[in-house]
Amino acid sequence: MKPFVKHISSSSNPTFKALLSLEKSKQRKLDQLAIVEGHIELAMAFESGLEFVQLFYTNALKDSSIINKITSQWPHLAVFELSQDLYAKTVYRASTEHIFAVIKTQMKTLDQLQLPNSPLILIVEGVEKPGNLGAILRTADASAVDAVICCDLPGDLYNPNTIRASLGTVFTVPIVLTDADTLQKWLTQKQITCFCSNLHKADNYFELDYTKASAIVVGTEATGVSDKWIAYAQHQVKIPMLGKIDSMNVSVATAIMLYEARRQRLGL
Repeated sequence: MKPFVKHISSSSNPTFKALLSLEKSKQRKLDQLAIVEGHIELAMAFESGLEFVQLFYTNALKDSSIINKITSQWPHLAVFELSQDLYAKTVYRASTEHIFAVIKTQMKTLDQLQLPNSPLILIVEGVEKPGNLGAILRTADASAVDAVICCDLPGDLYNPNTIRASLGTVFTVPIVLTDADTLQKWLTQKQITCFCSNLHKADNYFELDYTKASAIVVGTEATGVSDKWIAYAQHQVKIPMLGKIDSMNVSVATAIMLYEARRQRLGL
């Protein structure tokens, strides 16, 4: 059954105006909606079971199989064909294959997390740049962490640039947004050992044991992890800087530590 498609060519169209309002983080959070651009990202959202609210495309779309796939799951989904000029006013990047969707976001609480006996958790504190956050989430998916907990996040988890940088893995990894006090009480209750990234007075990251219930904490490139986490963590860890520079991109540092934890857990 082919979906009924409505055509939009006027910027005064109410649906288009509502779509533009989602460019603002405040509106996205209020409506619990996100805009997802591109085939890979849409596939990730679809496979994660998220609810699709609207689907938009242009007549330049070459492969419509994703539309058929999504509408087979959501037969009453509102589908719109946008004119090229309206499409250009909506998307964040040009190379999105002429298709995007509005989806309903899902946010878990700490109590809703379903964790194994010895979970591997990533705690991301205060990372501001959407590109860095997206890259971190992509690494979290690749290394199969059991959860990502964003602590005191200043930005919007569903910023289109975060979704893009994550290649849609923002939808595949269980994510919780919370604050430091709540999270530290939960970690203590669950008896999860905390490893805090720290350039000073720390052990080399490869010298510690991550095979038991573990949480690795990373912070911003500018200031690192806050004193509150440094005081709380059972272990301080660092990545040796062997060249001229004294730090590296937070997403790269995250990948190094997560894969060391995964290597140990695989017995390699």
